Amino acid sequence: MRYPEAPRLDLVDELHGHRIADPYRWLEDAADPRTRAWAQAQDELTAEVLSSLPLRERFAGKLGELVRAGAVGLPVWRGERAFSTRRDPGQEHAVLRVREADGSVRVLVDPMALDPEGTTTLDAWSPSWEGDRLAYQVSTGGDEESQLYVLDVATGELLDGPVDRCRYSPVGWLPGGEELFYVRRLAPDQVPAGEEQFHRRVWRHRVGAPADDDVLVHGEGSDPASYFGVRTSRDGRWLVVSRSVGTAPRDDVWLADLGGDGALRELQLGVDAQTAAWVARDGRLWLMSDRDAPRWRLAVADPADPATWAPERWQDVVPEQDGAVLSDLALVDAPDGTPQVLAVHAVDATDRLSLWAADGSGRIADVAAPGAGSISGVSAPPEGGTSAWVGYTDYGTPQSVLRWDAASPTGLDGWERADVAGEVPELTVVETHATSEDGTPVHLFVLSGTGTADRPRPAVLYGYGGFNVSLTPAYTAQALAWVAAGGVWVVANLRGGSEHGEEWHRAGMRERKQNVFDDFAAAAEHLVAGGWTTHGQLAVMGGSNGGLLVGATLTQRPELAAAVVCSAPLLDMVRYERFGLGRTWNDEYGTADDPVELGWLLGYSPYHAVREGTAYPAVLFTTFESDTRVDPLHGRKLAAALQHATSSAAPVVLRREVSVGHGARAVSRTVGLAADQLAFLAAHTGLTG
Repeated sequence: MRYPEAPRLDLVDELHGHRIADPYRWLEDAADPRTRAWAQAQDELTAEVLSSLPLRERFAGKLGELVRAGAVGLPVWRGERAFSTRRDPGQEHAVLRVREADGSVRVLVDPMALDPEGTTTLDAWSPSWEGDRLAYQVSTGGDEESQLYVLDVATGELLDGPVDRCRYSPVGWLPGGEELFYVRRLAPDQVPAGEEQFHRRVWRHRVGAPADDDVLVHGEGSDPASYFGVRTSRDGRWLVVSRSVGTAPRDDVWLADLGGDGALRELQLGVDAQTAAWVARDGRLWLMSDRDAPRWRLAVADPADPATWAPERWQDVVPEQDGAVLSDLALVDAPDGTPQVLAVHAVDATDRLSLWAADGSGRIADVAAPGAGSISGVSAPPEGGTSAWVGYTDYGTPQSVLRWDAASPTGLDGWERADVAGEVPELTVVETHATSEDGTPVHLFVLSGTGTADRPRPAVLYGYGGFNVSLTPAYTAQALAWVAAGGVWVVANLRGGSEHGEEWHRAGMRERKQNVFDDFAAAAEHLVAGGWTTHGQLAVMGGSNGGLLVGATLTQRPELAAAVVCSAPLLDMVRYERFGLGRTWNDEYGTADDPVELGWLLGYSPYHAVREGTAYPAVLFTTFESDTRVDPLHGRKLAAALQHATSSAAPVVLRREVSVGHGARAVSRTVGLAADQLAFLAAHTGLTG
């Protein structure tokens, strides 16, 4: 192929004794006329390549049905009101609704009503304890900036907002709904240039008052990359503030008695562990933690007695379990009013639900789920009660809600189901294990169509492997469309995720990051050895940190797969901290400022691993110009490097999208992107549909 001209600079940095070439440094500047001209030429080339793909329209049609599946969110109960999200087939975005005591349902926030263009997303929401007020956050154009608003639930009247700079802000209401705690960044003129996305603080805000009058609660003098959490007790007496630096798997936690002196006191400080703390309706301090328990445990202490805050004084309610990772819980009541705990554990990336005594006397019963799927959360009214709601999905079931009742504690009943616009193909799901280079077993979900027994077949191997993210079964339109066309879709549970707890996460971060790429390669080899596919029929796919995964895979093992989709990727690991939110990830990857850690990064950085004359597979980069997490420059630089270096006739193309960011997007945009990705992979793995 004739690729757009991309001049190679003779630019070499000297860093800690390493000579590091960076020939495409100029592509970091999106406003540079050279970058604009190059990007325009890439757009033209990509449009030509994608428009000629034979299955593109067929995938678009199928995805148009499957992506337009509904989705039902877990209800949050406040008083007699239940708040939840729902998206029906045909809707571009989910709407936020309230269910009244009489069963009637009203829409409170509809992103399409706010912005008919579909570029506004609902980022977060939190009702007051009484359920009469709602704080919600929206972003426009993919920037994820999260402007905060407050409305009156009964009338829909806007009471407050917009309050800007609220990205990643939790909300903790005080009783009465007049005040709340939240997190907001300092104004740009109060921070050094280039640090506008950092410097968060915890504030106390009075609804309707100017945000500039907010009371500073916590955060002064903290690391600029700190993220904060806030939680209040229903009675308004207790405030919990937590802090983590970037995405580090550790946090500091403080507790304040707002009925006393209001001072924040250290619950956990400088400890290499994570602890979620809150004071529940029973007046006890509840602690869900991986401290000395990498698979997590649930314990209690006395909020009024700091002596009980020491971990050796914690009283276990749900102890750490062998082979199972605690991920969520809800406090419920038995029919006689005895407090109990509904707990969610993951075993080999599949969720289980069980019932435990809240006094710590042990497990009461296992609760049967509909199948081998994922429990997205459990929810119960903060006042207590004998019912709870369970979010559920699997590979063939869109996000739906089930109901648990104490009268039948070992089962679940249907509550609200999500519809699908088209027919969901029948699936066969096989669980198997690959063996990584160091002997570690790596769990795989292999999805294929029922009755498609002939092998080998074109296959897509998908992975992530980082940031404690667990890839549990979930309804995925792309996977279903690929299977419906006759292919095999595989999800790999790599180190770096949370599938087996914090030790599994740490086995795939920092100096151990290469384990993730080894796990992924082992998964590919296992699929080939098992006859599922061949190297010539195999594609690999990943986004964000998963984009780094497939970028490292294609540069380390270019012969492993025939095609690659690399989406919103992180690829220049020497300079990643300089852009977007990169500096918040250095605990996961390491920093180029440290000589030893630079060595880790150079050991796998895809941009620096490109070798001229290598036959690279077909590669489709997909980037989003409004992405404020991972800068699109990563995709630009590696695309240029591969186009220059490859000796293969397989195409390397860059698909750019504007007015879209790293996260949520309208359904129609999702269909277009997914159709291009699948059609590209089909063309280079031999899938004919």
